[in-house]
Amino acid sequence: MHPGRHVRHAGLDDLATIRANYAFARQQMAANGNPTQWGDTYPLESTVIDDITRHRMMLLVDDEDGHERVLAQFAACTGPDPSYATIEGAWLDDDEYAALHRIASAGVGAHSARDCLGWMLQTYGNVRADTHANNRVMQHILESAGFARCGLITLCDRDHDAQRIAYQRHDR
Repeated sequence: MHPGRHVRHAGLDDLATIRANYAFARQQMAANGNPTQWGDTYPLESTVIDDITRHRMMLLVDDEDGHERVLAQFAACTGPDPSYATIEGAWLDDDEYAALHRIASAGVGAHSARDCLGWMLQTYGNVRADTHANNRVMQHILESAGFARCGLITLCDRDHDAQRIAYQRHDR
């Protein structure tokens, strides 16, 4: 992780920043040829609030001129993910894992996503993630961070455009 950066739990008082970062991420996805993964509304506010109240919404922050600055956010989800139960391909293993979901950069700090992935690996050791076939940026970030492309999964909570590329890295 870059010096001066750390990860902390998000609180409800961070909601406006989180909303703005997700809006920025949706705009960037659309501009980079991926308009459907999150569309105009994902993640729903109820999902974000649930992530915060369940203490799984994490913020990558640094300090600029004496003020905390949010660089990125993500959901660190422990326990089995129903969407990962069936895969066309194979996971690296069947060990316990944490899943990285809903990652978004604020667009103000270089390599923020890589630092979020690094924190997940350092904290949990075994991490799974998924992304849309059109999300070339996230595919590059995951693959350059040493994640293996394991196959295809189908999101349980979507009724259309639900197929995702599945990744895993197990360091411990």
